[in-house]
Amino acid sequence: MEESKTKPKAPAEDGKLKIKLPLRGGIVCFGRGKKKFMKRAPEFITKPIGGEKNGGTRTVRVKKLPAYYAPEHNRRKRKISGPKTRQRKLRSSLTPGTVCITLGGLHKGKRVVFLKRLDQGLCLVTGPYKINKCPLRRINQIYLIATATKLDISGIDIPKHIDDRYFRRTKKKVPRSKDGDIFLKKKKERYTPSEQRKKDQLHVDKQIIAAIRKRPDKKYMFGYIGTNWALRSNMYPHLMKF
Repeated sequence: MEESKTKPKAPAEDGKLKIKLPLRGGIVCFGRGKKKFMKRAPEFITKPIGGEKNGGTRTVRVKKLPAYYAPEHNRRKRKISGPKTRQRKLRSSLTPGTVCITLGGLHKGKRVVFLKRLDQGLCLVTGPYKINKCPLRRINQIYLIATATKLDISGIDIPKHIDDRYFRRTKKKVPRSKDGDIFLKKKKERYTPSEQRKKDQLHVDKQIIAAIRKRPDKKYMFGYIGTNWALRSNMYPHLMKF
């Protein structure tokens, strides 16, 4: 094999090889003391058009423009780190045993007792059901107003199986109509709590009612939790102390 006549490029001072980039149109080149101007390729060309009515020429683009235009040029991709669901910090006023006012949902306006915070960030509350018909429910803390009234529920036993999965509802498959009932799919089944949920509700309510009866103002507390909260004339929430 004959040795190649081309000499290898000498490394630069920083140890990297200098590579010459190809010239583009419109860039001035300095070579051997002479200046050269590279011509750019034309964007439009003229084409003849045949036909009796279309006679003449027409200017046409060499490269057709794309049919799709990006809404943002050189858009930067943002890296999202961390979990998708971020839990907000629980308000300091929400402590176990705090009597709260619900602001949304089926039981809005009712006074409930805050029990604990679940793993997904929702708050577990109860009426109790025997007093104001509000069962064990999950609710976001933004729909709760914490009041200054608190109950001592330090000795209450909340079952460990009451978590986020406990409140999930399973969808039942609708059977196909055999007798020709065309309105079978449109019928809605009414939700009924399971026997386990009824037992858990009685177990928790019994302990909360016992905690209320230990207070000296028990008669006032039963009436306070049993009545709904509402605004009347000349009542402004931002000026009220709960």
